[in-house]
Amino acid sequence: MNRREYLKAISILGAGILSAPYLKASEPFLNPELKASMFGSDFLWGAATAAYQIEGARNVDGKGESIWDKFSHTKGKIKTGETGDEACDFYHHFEQDILLMKSMNLKVFRFSISWPRIFPNGTGEINQAGVDFYHKVIDCCIKNGIQPWITLYHWDLPQKLEDKGGWTNREVIKWFTEYADFVTKAYGLKVKNWMVLNEPLSYTAVGYLFGIHAPGHKGLKRFFPAAHHTTICQAEGGRIIRRNVKDANIGTTFSCSYIEGIKNKPKHLKSVKRFDAFVNRLFLEPALGMGYPVNDLPVLKKIEKYMLPGDTEKMKFDFDFIGLQNYTREIVKGNALIPYLHGLPVPAKKRGAEITENGWEVYPEGIYHLLKKYAAYPNMPKIIITENGAAFEDTVEDGKIQDIKRTDFLKKYLEQVLKAKNEGVNVGGYFCWSFMDNFEWAEGFKPRFGLVHIDFKTQQRIVKDSGLWYKDFLGK
Repeated sequence: MNRREYLKAISILGAGILSAPYLKASEPFLNPELKASMFGSDFLWGAATAAYQIEGARNVDGKGESIWDKFSHTKGKIKTGETGDEACDFYHHFEQDILLMKSMNLKVFRFSISWPRIFPNGTGEINQAGVDFYHKVIDCCIKNGIQPWITLYHWDLPQKLEDKGGWTNREVIKWFTEYADFVTKAYGLKVKNWMVLNEPLSYTAVGYLFGIHAPGHKGLKRFFPAAHHTTICQAEGGRIIRRNVKDANIGTTFSCSYIEGIKNKPKHLKSVKRFDAFVNRLFLEPALGMGYPVNDLPVLKKIEKYMLPGDTEKMKFDFDFIGLQNYTREIVKGNALIPYLHGLPVPAKKRGAEITENGWEVYPEGIYHLLKKYAAYPNMPKIIITENGAAFEDTVEDGKIQDIKRTDFLKKYLEQVLKAKNEGVNVGGYFCWSFMDNFEWAEGFKPRFGLVHIDFKTQQRIVKDSGLWYKDFLGK
């Protein structure tokens, strides 16, 4: 795959679609005195992380190998040559980090469970040390007045299961069911807020179609079964949580970014529709009982090869909330010669747009349009922004990080969330990505998204100016 690895797998496949000519750069602040109180007393505020990106402790206390452990140790797979072996060493610093969250007025900590830390071989034998670790994290959150929100799967599949085909093997439904059943029983008395999957399109397409992320496979023959089995696990995970956790609040998360045609012409708008079906609707609509969006992306008919009788019903689940994750927008230029999607995104840098360190366009209005788009589904539950943030280069001067661009990013995006809420969109929370700088997958440690700066050599934590702004914004 070329054209710069299909434009870095369509900016790691975050997309949501509207079909109008693209708009100008974002406006100045709408609410200079923006405060969390404007969103209502029941609006949830927090920050998000993922196990492999922060925990470290790769071989500690019986943890098994994940696909990211293996992938990051494979030469040439990580841009910087780094691994997540130590990362932020959250495994040994969790108490310090949760106290830091408390000092920053965060009320929600979204984190994921490392599947191979619980099941080193993917199934079967339980690693009690791993089980105990998450009990300690949860207890520390509760002690400090922070709600733990758990993601069951944030991309770190046990390598032992990948050796058997991973998400391409239909047995993964049984493996995931065993894992989800154990975890929700283990922690369900303490934790009521759960997310089944993080960005299913990202790990299936970027990992099994484009080969940029773990496990590094390429081709539609791997993508289609991985996608279908993921769709069933997404719903099955919801059913398991409903069964095991009394009064559970259950969701799953999708990455999306506002996408428009470069011009209001049929060839561009046709491509926009295909991008929409692939990137923004592929996993959402089956959960809503609408099936796969085959009519708008005919190649998805090939997924039917992997469907068994009764699967259509198994793909449905009545979630309590949907996690919307937004970072950027894309402008699509139609081209019938491009297979399947019939178009390509035009890079933001080439368009002269304001961009983050990793080349994503800063376009706050996009999150407003996406909230409106999601809310337009007739059976859409509450929406929570489960990730939103930006990577900018940080410089430590006199023990401080003056990250003005990140602070401005957060302000402008939150203004647009408030605008959508004030217009009736049922949006109930915002979790910043990320609480701290971490291992950003195939990009290594260079992109820094954190509210908290991490010195990866010393593990020193410094709250950035953006984190101090967020603290003041939230109040007590």
